Amino acid sequence: MMGLYSRRLNKVKAVIIFVVISLNSLFLVSCSQKVIRPYNGPEVTRVEVFKSERVLLVYHKDKVLKKYPIDLGFGPKGPKQFEGDGKTPEGKYFINKHNPNSAFYLSLGISYPNKENIDFAKSLRKSPGGDIFIHGSPNSGKKQGPDWTAGCIAVKNKHMKQLYRMIKTNTKIYIFP
Repeated sequence: MMGLYSRRLNKVKAVIIFVVISLNSLFLVSCSQKVIRPYNGPEVTRVEVFKSERVLLVYHKDKVLKKYPIDLGFGPKGPKQFEGDGKTPEGKYFINKHNPNSAFYLSLGISYPNKENIDFAKSLRKSPGGDIFIHGSPNSGKKQGPDWTAGCIAVKNKHMKQLYRMIKTNTKIYIFP
């Protein structure tokens, strides 16, 4: 009788342990997810980046909705010309994707390179590069100094969450020197 009771007690303990571990796992996964609420403010009609001022402006028509401080590529002066130059592009582009699974805290793709960028790089037998984004901090958690990206535009994570919600795919982005 004692053996039967002991076996049942062990089974109950095993079930309880399984349930506790499952609930903890579910809680940890749900807490680590980036929860993005819908944006219900004025439509963002364009984004402007002023590299020399290290600022990104979000507009609805001619009204500035938000202003954010930014970091740039490690070679911030001048337009991006080639892969690996550490420069941030200059010119008119579009936001072409939303990436929730970025190596950084969220990211918005920029349509660099355009035909002009490609033709210029090809004329010098080089690659124009690509994968230019607006993004938050690295998911690795490494602390970054000013102008640390490979050519992207970096913002604080709390600002990236706002931008990710506000800016739709195909929104124009103008990047000025």
